[in-house]
Amino acid sequence: MKTENIEGLTLFEINLLIQQGGRFVMFPNLMSKLKSIYFVRPHEKTFKYALKHFLKNVSHGWRHIPLRPFYISKSLFYMAIGGKDYTLDVLADLNQINPIYNPNLYCLQYV
Repeated sequence: MKTENIEGLTLFEINLLIQQGGRFVMFPNLMSKLKSIYFVRPHEKTFKYALKHFLKNVSHGWRHIPLRPFYISKSLFYMAIGGKDYTLDVLADLNQINPIYNPNLYCLQYV
């Protein structure tokens, strides 16, 4: 999955923003396999990300006539709640890729 809106941020800055209220959310595209996770900063609204996915689901939903009400209602649900929260999963992946540096103080005392 692709994570957007974290360009230029270090892991320390991301952790600070999450402590202030930031989070990673995903708005599922119900018609395609492509999924994007957005980093929503504190005091930022998720409506601009949700509206894009809602319109995409409505425009592609006409192809699947019997399931269209289901797809549109599910898309409206995710738009209303602000997306699925994936903060803990993304932070676990980021910590695994870029671990926090913990020096061995025993070895540093002789330098």
